[in-house]
Amino acid sequence: MVDEAHERSLSSDVLLGVLKKIRSRRPELRIVVSSATLQAEDFVNFFAEDDAVAKDSTHPAESIGQIVSIEGRAHPVDIHYLSEPAEDYIERAVKTVFDIHSSEPEGDILIFLTGREEIETVIEMIADRMPSLSNNADKILPLPLFAGLSTEQQMYVFEPAPDNTRKVICSTNIAEASVTIDGIVYVIDCGFVKLRAYNPTTGIEALTATPISKASATQRAGRAGRTKPGKCFRLYTEAAYSSLTDATVPEIQRSNLAPMILQLKALGIDNIARFDFMTPPPAELIIRALELLYSLGALDDYAKLTKPLGIRMAELALEPMMAKCLLSSPSFSCLSEMLTIGAMTSLQGNVWFTHDAKKAEETARRKFAVEEGDHLTLLNVYQAFVTKGKKEAKWCQQHYLNFKSMTRAVSIRNQLKRYLERFGIDVDESLGEKDVLRAGGRPKEESIRRCLTSGYFAHAARMMPDGTFRTVDESTVLHAHPSSLMFNRKADWVVFTESNSSPPAATYRNHQLTDPVIPLPTPLILCHHPFDHILQNLLFPAMHHLFPSHTRRSPTSNPLLHAIEDV
Repeated sequence: MVDEAHERSLSSDVLLGVLKKIRSRRPELRIVVSSATLQAEDFVNFFAEDDAVAKDSTHPAESIGQIVSIEGRAHPVDIHYLSEPAEDYIERAVKTVFDIHSSEPEGDILIFLTGREEIETVIEMIADRMPSLSNNADKILPLPLFAGLSTEQQMYVFEPAPDNTRKVICSTNIAEASVTIDGIVYVIDCGFVKLRAYNPTTGIEALTATPISKASATQRAGRAGRTKPGKCFRLYTEAAYSSLTDATVPEIQRSNLAPMILQLKALGIDNIARFDFMTPPPAELIIRALELLYSLGALDDYAKLTKPLGIRMAELALEPMMAKCLLSSPSFSCLSEMLTIGAMTSLQGNVWFTHDAKKAEETARRKFAVEEGDHLTLLNVYQAFVTKGKKEAKWCQQHYLNFKSMTRAVSIRNQLKRYLERFGIDVDESLGEKDVLRAGGRPKEESIRRCLTSGYFAHAARMMPDGTFRTVDESTVLHAHPSSLMFNRKADWVVFTESNSSPPAATYRNHQLTDPVIPLPTPLILCHHPFDHILQNLLFPAMHHLFPSHTRRSPTSNPLLHAIEDV
């Protein structure tokens, strides 16, 4: 059974493709695909393609599966649009909150925003304007809801509001389908969402604010009609709604496909170009992913997983560049430390939790700061948590750390350690007990930074005279995020593991930066060039078969073609 299929995550799309491949050999296999908002016909037609029974039927979709619809008990929701576009939807959202509070009956309010920064801004603006309410008016209780909050903070939104108080929940799209909050009668929809998008030209994957789809708009409006008739205030015009796409672009068409390709090859599916995806990814994404994996040493000249590096990278539940760092760490004498850094950078939520006392929070962060960068700072945070903090929630609260995220990091690290032990790699934890150690005559920090560079050379940037950073080909402008320890600091080079875009569109703000300690060799960073001949001779024939508009020529004969043509 595949649930929440409408989200079209990378994992679910790969799973559907694998299940279809299995079903071609096991026709008796039953597959149930479910979702609250699903284009059921698309999924049935996907499984009907190439199905022997379906081909012989006059109604192929009906012969392969049945669509069962269960009507929900949603109450009617009135939709309100703006007559003119809003110049600032943050300001308009706050104004709408007070308009609802002064003129509409009781009922809590849910505001959809794009991320933590917007949520904190709206909450602060609401708090600033609350004194303007009349003395006999009900109070407003603004609450945040996003993934980086501690469990305790997230639970506040589910508790009933005090008497004579209206809750105003400021949330990301986590409240769109993942959670249900009782008492919501009014929804304010900003019309945007932050999605992770990969730029194959720059090789950077970043969180980018983008307009939502019509399906998401419908889902958001439905939050207002769960318990009683409600209202949805869309902070955009009806014409803008009409221009929205019907559904969100599937992850497979906007993501770095290197992790997915590693997993498929580990499953024995070498012919990536002809794998049956429900929505085929752009050829450029496949090419760039193969290029990256080859440069990391995970693929050989035949696009097969290398032994043992490629096979081990595929088994590790890490992003490929971090997996390369971890598997290379024994040669840099920093295995224990890279285990920790790999676990900390794998966390989906924020290590730090938000708090009203921002100065105190910043002071707490600086206690763990390491001038060489954010990765070593994360290492210090983890070591303090497991030693001084004894893995306790109270200690995390005192240091503004997300206890749930930190315990998750411990779990991830233990899992990674078990993988390494299965590979026959011994982890000597005694080497990671102190903050500063010597390894081969060099400070341990230098070894760690060199190790990070060995995996993240493709994410290297040089500092420019104006204080910004440029990628190696100088095509992309980068800025250190204010939360980064490299913000307003000088460093000739940095390597980064996380980024998000902000206006202007070509500008990226980077979290988790580290000074790589050595001048980076340009030929190493531009290592996609040695891959060009393999790309042309090995991959273009299959690409031309599927994506003729993206390829110019195909060799008529090549002894290497079997690597891509064989299933």
